[in-house]
Amino acid sequence: MTLTELRYLVALARERHFGHAAQLCNVSQPTLSAAIKKLEEQLGMPLFERRPREVVVTPQAEPIVAQAQRVLEQADLLEQMAMSQRDQLGSPLRVGAIFTVAPYLFPTLVPQVHAEAPEMPLFIEENYTHVLRGKLERGELDAIIVALPFSGGGLVRAKMYEESFSVLLPANHSWTKQQHIRPEQLLDETLLLLGEGHCFRDQVLELCPAINSERQRNLVQIEGGSLETLRHMVASGLGITVLPDSALYQHGYDKSTFAVRPFTAPVPSRTIALVWRDSFPRPKAIEVLRHAVPREGLAA
Repeated sequence: MTLTELRYLVALARERHFGHAAQLCNVSQPTLSAAIKKLEEQLGMPLFERRPREVVVTPQAEPIVAQAQRVLEQADLLEQMAMSQRDQLGSPLRVGAIFTVAPYLFPTLVPQVHAEAPEMPLFIEENYTHVLRGKLERGELDAIIVALPFSGGGLVRAKMYEESFSVLLPANHSWTKQQHIRPEQLLDETLLLLGEGHCFRDQVLELCPAINSERQRNLVQIEGGSLETLRHMVASGLGITVLPDSALYQHGYDKSTFAVRPFTAPVPSRTIALVWRDSFPRPKAIEVLRHAVPREGLAA
């Protein structure tokens, strides 16, 4: 039994398809199939149930797959520990960020990291919080950037910056006559909101719980969309939206297209944090990431 065979096992359990798993492992499908068959013979039990369109881990094999994942993580940790003794800033760092942070943070973070650690390339990814969490726990990412609160054992959290929320309006909207917006006023307009799965959507709903009730008749949800999609829709006059301050002024529009109004006190905000495994053996790389963004946050 080899680490390579265990990687094939974990990949097939995750992909549920021989062809997809083989592609993920950069081998031919016959090679992966033969390795799985060999494992099953060594262990004396079927590991997968072969179905017409997918393969499924058998119940008795589920703890074996879980243990194989842990073995691979420990093997990867050994390699990283050896690497850390040589040069903690001399190999790639894999960093993920949530969709509502990545487009506004990475243009600041990536050049700063490159300036401080030119021999440490960044592999970056945008995704949902729960997807990033899984990849961090499995060792597929080294650090992730998310909004707090963020739970999970064996993880370290460090605040990067805090930013307020504001209302983005078309420039000719009647609310431009107001200095501040009350959260309950959101019920009176067509509100453009990200779809389920985005943590920023949940934070907006916390401002005024009635938004998600029958009282909010003009709620438009952008499934799988982005803050930039919401901005385009506001520019088109389709409604209003709520944005974090880092996303208020970006990409392609003259500032005269929009009006921005803050909320009444207490002003809603979110805290953005860097999260990594407490076993991660490259603390110098983490420090470079932490120092790549001003503590006061991103400029609007």
